Amino acid sequence: MKPIYIGADHAGFHLKEKLKRWLEHKRVPYIDVGNKRLDPKDDYPDFAIPLARKVVAEKSLGILVCGSAQGMCIAANKIKGARAVIPYSLREARLSKEHNNANIICLSGWFTHAHKSKRMIEIFLTTPFTKEPRHLRRLEKIKRLER
Repeated sequence: MKPIYIGADHAGFHLKEKLKRWLEHKRVPYIDVGNKRLDPKDDYPDFAIPLARKVVAEKSLGILVCGSAQGMCIAANKIKGARAVIPYSLREARLSKEHNNANIICLSGWFTHAHKSKRMIEIFLTTPFTKEPRHLRRLEKIKRLER
């Protein structure tokens, strides 16, 4: 299994650290792109952008955590090939992989409990993309926008 990438700003730092311990327990290899220490003055794009670039280059998956999850998602999606999502339910986590072939899951450090985050990540990491023609067609239309 390829390592997944994980990153967070100050608002997502504590959840990220809990998720890292959980990933270790599950024997899921990961690479922490930062922040490696709690810094109340850090900025989410400084972690979202490098993570998204690594996910795309390595054809891997990523986990981003900030206060609302919105900023990380916006920043990550600026990178060509990144398909970052913010699921609010287990079903959305599954559908984002099955239908959208999402490669980055963004979570809220303020509003998403660690237990639910772990369940969504587990679904996100294990659900395959269906490769149904309608989903491939839609992703191709999105890809054409990136040129």
